[in-house]
Amino acid sequence: MKIAMQGVRGAFHEIAIRKYFNGEHYEVVPCASFNELFDALRFDKADYGMVAIENSIVGSILPNYTLLRESGLRILGEVYLRIEQHLLALPGQELADIKKVYSHPMAIQQCREFLTPMRRNGVQLVDSEDTALSAQWISEGNMQGVAAIASRLAAKLYRLDILAEGIETNKMNYTRFIIVSDDENYKNHLNGKKADKASLCFVLPHQQGRLSEVLSVLSFYKINLSKIQSLPIVGQEWEYLFYVDVDFNDFDRYRQSLDAIRPLLSELTIFGEYKTGDKVHEN
Repeated sequence: MKIAMQGVRGAFHEIAIRKYFNGEHYEVVPCASFNELFDALRFDKADYGMVAIENSIVGSILPNYTLLRESGLRILGEVYLRIEQHLLALPGQELADIKKVYSHPMAIQQCREFLTPMRRNGVQLVDSEDTALSAQWISEGNMQGVAAIASRLAAKLYRLDILAEGIETNKMNYTRFIIVSDDENYKNHLNGKKADKASLCFVLPHQQGRLSEVLSVLSFYKINLSKIQSLPIVGQEWEYLFYVDVDFNDFDRYRQSLDAIRPLLSELTIFGEYKTGDKVHEN
């Protein structure tokens, strides 16, 4: 089994893979971008994909919704990973030795409180493509006086010391990852598992009050709307795609609600029906 992910080994995507596929035998397929990840599944270079879709601080990763819709892939499940950032450097280095810190701009922003005193002391913060890639650079380049902000897994894989643990400012920073694959794997993966969540995409006719009608129907069927994200449809003025996550206790009643809203929609796509994901930590 091959699982594609964005980033190099040690990225948070790999931690999410380890948590979701715990105990299963698999091979990780690193991809330079999310486009490359979806292509890996499209051209049978991978069986599954682990895709970050939203973050509790910065919100939805909008381009990935478009990639998901255009790919025709299904959502098999999800995992919520708490993002824990650590300051890594070559063995033997100390905090006082560090003159530069490399990481993804988002990771640097997430650790602003810890990094502020270092900046005052002249430490340079340098944006890079990826957290784990920064750790890889330091290890392979034997870079003295340089640190990376990355995961504990990256420290282990690239044989770096952790100079400071848990340096993220917000200790409740979670990223939601979805597991995607084709129809066949979707059906096999969910065999015997009870779904209590679904991810949908629908298009509404350009009519006043239509969205309100749809939401009222879902409410009538006791379907909880846990997320709604709208994106404009390119080339169609003032028309939108709505990406929706719903939670439910009764699968049959949920399916009845879909039958009830279909006449109100121009288009409805069910990305997946699956179990609500667990919130997990790196360790």
